[in-house]
Formats: sequence, structure tokens, C-alpha cells
Amino acid sequence: MKQALVEAQKALDKNEVPIGAVIVCRDRIIARSHNLTEALNDVTAHAEMQAITAAANVLGGKYLIDCTLYVTVEPCPMCAGALAWSQITKVVYGCKDDKRGSHKFSPNLYHPKTTICGGILEQESADLMKSFFKNKR
Repeated sequence: MKQALVEAQKALDKNEVPIGAVIVCRDRIIARSHNLTEALNDVTAHAEMQAITAAANVLGGKYLIDCTLYVTVEPCPMCAGALAWSQITKVVYGCKDDKRGSHKFSPNLYHPKTTICGGILEQESADLMKSFFKNKR
């Protein structure tokens, strides 16, 4: 999760919403990413989506079985759906997103075999988000 926070800081430095993600497979980081929606002018360029694509390229296939996503903020429904299609084994997130997080819309968006774990380095993740939006207002 600390590496996901490093990615989130990179996003913040680029004036992107500070969300970072890493995907680990068999104790090795195979993908790192952060939000790029502003830089790419693409609403789908969330950290999780970028990480899924990068990890699939490393593995040579679309399924992320035996992989864990670490992301600083709870995935949105779009990202949760993509994670479901990837059949990722585990999702670990920092802080909840009470406005757009997947839990708000449906707890069943993920693949049935995916384990979800939240609240890891929650305060650090939340602080990045709060500082970003405080500066925007």
C-alpha cells in the first residue's frame, strides 16, 4: 500500500486526483499507476484501469488470478466492474469513497471469488484526497 501512496503522490504532483495503484503477483509488483484522467483527457484513465492494463500486458493475458490490487481509494463502479472481469484475487484499498465508491452502488460488483479489504493506511490515503480537494475549493 505504501507504493500505491507513492503513485498517488505522483498524481497529486500532476494536479490529478491523487489515487495510486499497484498490482502484486506472487510477491512482485507487476504494475504501478496513478490517475491520468486530466493528462490523457480520458474519464476512464483511473489508476485501477491503468494498472489492470499494465498487469495484463506483463502477464500476457487478461486474467489477474493470483494478483492483488493495492489502491489508495475504494474503486468506483467502473473500476470494480473491470476488476471483476479481470478475476483479480484480492483488492486492498485505503479509504472509502462515500460519494462514488463501489460500496455505495452495489457490494456485488466484484467477481464472487475476489476478496475485498479496506482501511489499510486509510488516514494517509484520506489526507491526500482532502488536501487535493481543499486546494481546489
